[in-house]
Amino acid sequence: LLILLRPTFGLLALVPVIPLSPLVSIQVGGVRVGGMEALLGLTLAAWLLRMASQGQVILPAAPLVVPWLLWLAACLFSWTQALSLGAALGETAKWIEMLALYLFVVAVVGQRHIPWLLTAFLVAALAQAALGIYQSFMRVGPEGFLIFEGQMLRAYGTFYQPNPYAGYLGLTLPIAYSVFLWGLGRTVTWVRAPQLGYVLLFGLTAIVFGSITVAMYASQSRGAWLGALAAVLTTSFVRSRRAAILFGFLVAALLIGVASGTVELLPAGITQRFAEVIPTVQVSNIATAEVTDANFPVIERLAHWQAALDMWRDHLWLGVGLGNYPVIYPVYAIGRWRDALGHAHNFYLNVAAETGLIGLLFYSVFWCSLFWLSWRAVCATQGLSRAIAAGVFGMLVALSVHNGVDNLFVQGMYLHFAVALGILVVLRGADN
Repeated sequence: LLILLRPTFGLLALVPVIPLSPLVSIQVGGVRVGGMEALLGLTLAAWLLRMASQGQVILPAAPLVVPWLLWLAACLFSWTQALSLGAALGETAKWIEMLALYLFVVAVVGQRHIPWLLTAFLVAALAQAALGIYQSFMRVGPEGFLIFEGQMLRAYGTFYQPNPYAGYLGLTLPIAYSVFLWGLGRTVTWVRAPQLGYVLLFGLTAIVFGSITVAMYASQSRGAWLGALAAVLTTSFVRSRRAAILFGFLVAALLIGVASGTVELLPAGITQRFAEVIPTVQVSNIATAEVTDANFPVIERLAHWQAALDMWRDHLWLGVGLGNYPVIYPVYAIGRWRDALGHAHNFYLNVAAETGLIGLLFYSVFWCSLFWLSWRAVCATQGLSRAIAAGVFGMLVALSVHNGVDNLFVQGMYLHFAVALGILVVLRGADN
């Protein structure tokens, strides 16, 4: 009833429910539906009913709609090649859900709701980070996740796997980091004239940023580390010209220190994780490559990348059908790598394999439009709004980088991202 009266309450509840979606689901007509989908459906239905009760159903004239619809059209074209229309429908539904939630945020959310949404993002990420840290140091989880000779365990939160878990945390990290920097720059002002709400927000972002950093290390996810590094660098540069200059000097000093041997850029544990990749990517024949515990995940990914490229080669223009990578994978499986894993573990290759050159083109247009919207929002805002916009820009960068070695449009993270995009439009409109 509360959501029917105030649909924004449904949105506030949805944000912390997203990371819990793998835990709560039911079977409906052969399709698995979780609490996240039910809450999303209820929230959107409440919004539509409220508009209908007022005698008009009007969707907002929001940016991104045209490139979004073009990408959806490319997805629908790929259906003509699909072996499984059910799989195609399921994946297409994700992008429709994203668009619907994005429009809902643009239409319903006001400037006064932003602090509450920001808090929901931060608290949800903090809960996941705390859970992951507990799992890692108390070694609670599958035996196969044990690392460092059994001294720690790879953190996985409620996502069952370390990589999507770290990917989820990586989406909130740049927002926490950006708002923390904004608060750091206002500490002198707050000492003279304390503002309790802002001080509490600053403290929360500091705790969240630190906790996420520890949890992401505990996940041992190389893709998430790369995404987080790219996001932090980008966020630091786009926040302001002064911040970009200062951060540029710091990076230059750090690089000089590394080059001279006086500074060690990364801890030995992180360096070793990336060093393990180098000999593996030089393997000439994936099918016959010697597999060890250290190179198993890398060779597995290379096998799936090759399968995706082979699919794209054979279905150049329209692909094999959205969502049909795992359906047709057995035909293209290489050597011992028979498990389809659900996707190609490279989102861009997955798009090319499933929707062909046409889909890849329209997805690229859509994704470039996201960057343009994010940049315009950063330029059009000030203060806390600018800090949040810069953080969402960093989120987009983290997602883009991590998707190069995985697919983060899974387990509800696509809805998390849709809410962030809607917030950008709200911030830009409010400051204008």
